[in-house]
Amino acid sequence: MSLELLQNTRDVKSDHTLFGTLNYTRTPMGARLLRCNILQPPNNLETVSMRLDAVAELTDNEELFYSLQAVVGRFLDVDHLLSLCIQIPKQETVKTAESKITNMIHLKHSLELVEPLQLALKDSHSKLLCAYALVLEDPRFNVIMEKIHCVINEDTVFQKGLLNMRTQKCFAVKPHINGLLDVARRTYTEIVDDIAEMVEQLRNEYSLPMTSAYNSTRGFHLQIHSHSKEELPGVSSLPPCFIKVTRSKNSLTFTNTDLVVFIERVKESLQEIYLMTNIVVTELLTDIRVHLGCLYKLTECISMIDMIVAFAHNCTLFHYVRPEFTDTIAIKQGRHPILEKITVDAITPNNVVNQFLLLQYASEESNFVVITGPNMSGKSTYLRQIALLQIMAQIGSYVPAEYASFRLTDQIFSRIGSDDDIETNASTFVMEMRETNYIVQNATASSLIIIDELGRGTSADEGVGICHAICEYLLNLKAYVFFATHFMQLTNLESLYPNVENYHFDVQEVFGEHGQCSKVTYTHVLSKGKTRQKHYGLQLAEMSTLPAEVLQDARCLAEQISAQRETKAPLSAAAVKERADFRLSKRLLQTALNSRLDEESLRSYLRALKEQYLKELQESVTSAED
Repeated sequence: MSLELLQNTRDVKSDHTLFGTLNYTRTPMGARLLRCNILQPPNNLETVSMRLDAVAELTDNEELFYSLQAVVGRFLDVDHLLSLCIQIPKQETVKTAESKITNMIHLKHSLELVEPLQLALKDSHSKLLCAYALVLEDPRFNVIMEKIHCVINEDTVFQKGLLNMRTQKCFAVKPHINGLLDVARRTYTEIVDDIAEMVEQLRNEYSLPMTSAYNSTRGFHLQIHSHSKEELPGVSSLPPCFIKVTRSKNSLTFTNTDLVVFIERVKESLQEIYLMTNIVVTELLTDIRVHLGCLYKLTECISMIDMIVAFAHNCTLFHYVRPEFTDTIAIKQGRHPILEKITVDAITPNNVVNQFLLLQYASEESNFVVITGPNMSGKSTYLRQIALLQIMAQIGSYVPAEYASFRLTDQIFSRIGSDDDIETNASTFVMEMRETNYIVQNATASSLIIIDELGRGTSADEGVGICHAICEYLLNLKAYVFFATHFMQLTNLESLYPNVENYHFDVQEVFGEHGQCSKVTYTHVLSKGKTRQKHYGLQLAEMSTLPAEVLQDARCLAEQISAQRETKAPLSAAAVKERADFRLSKRLLQTALNSRLDEESLRSYLRALKEQYLKELQESVTSAED
């Protein structure tokens, strides 16, 4: 919920979610598959790589992209159709008969699109698209089509519009298959012709521009339509033979007693046609039901291609890049996908990086990142961005960044927000502990964890203690953790553990004549180290309408309390060397596993590593001595 994967936290009807951002699917099946993947991304590297290869091919081959998009968009909901075709109703009624005929027309329409889809895929090169091209060669598709063509008219097609579709259902079965059905259809045709003749006679008799119309509520009825209300005749001016007159915008609808009689005759004729057609269609369904298993493959094929095409479509709208999968999270100039879509102004990109590699970064050497910064500086948005980009990459989508590398994760845990739960009588703090307990009990070394503002629901001392203990527990798991907090004491973890990194969001302050902060500008830029701003909550309060004396007292008290609590974590020489050695060993291991540099570039990189190692060691020793 807090990540806004499927539902916006402010407006449940809004499409400002990750699903809404990525959903350019053309079929209900593709939308359902996208929704399922967002909730449960695959964690198999081969599966994800095949999807990314398919997206890459579609972005490079416009002809293939547009042909697939056009064909897939014509498919109906084959999932729903399949379930209806294999169900046998307990009792045959006119309603079930009509539904069965409709399903047969939909099935014919869907199977006729198999060949165009196969032709669109024949020139593809990615493994995934080639595999689905082979799926469509299943001979059962042709067997079903041959059996359908023996019974159903080839001219019968799926059409939008109630009256058009009703005509298709009436004449779906070929003539001379059922003699009584042919007689019933001739009767229906004669009644419809009589209605048209009667409308023509009324038009000439009363000199009114009336036409016949049809809808599900009134059936056949008469209608006078005009471009403006002034040109319409008044209701009272209509001849008395016309009844049930209603006015709607620029049209008048009405009927007469003869037409009511015709409507009843049409209903009786339709019921007879549907029941007789149902006999033929039921036999056909029984005959082809043994071959319907191929529709499961067709459903998978359409939904996956639809989702992949939607991913490629998204790449044409925004600057997305293909993510890589290594043992690190490294994102250069990453952007929040939802904000990028809904914001008019350009958003500030950010890195998941360390200062040495100049990109946003998390690996075994720095798998625990503590993020500090003032209120409204962007900490929560940044945490959500990391989780959203991880999900996008792992479902096979490109991501909004200049470069992106991810580690396959088995689970993503988030603890964001501070709402209570009235139904279970749980306070904000109780909800925090419940969610954190779930993370602690279920997280593994391959998990991604984002935690925002933990421990704010209780006293400061207890909050710091709980946060510190939970951080140390998560450090033992070796999971990748991004922890945003206002507790500055937690930044001392960097001194205790070599795999902890401190980052903060910078702000720019403008001070007035008397030294008070008159303006705060949020840069939304992530930088290494802990935040330098102190009492930033008071700075925001000073820009409000609180009385000056209240703010002055608050600042004095805050400074006194800070002076009493401010401590500096000592670093021994052994701890300094252990920290530097740990970082160097992890960087060398990462280089050995993932490096794609040539020999000369690799030498330069290793020399830079050595210089950085010596610099970190010297700076840490100097800091420890101070």
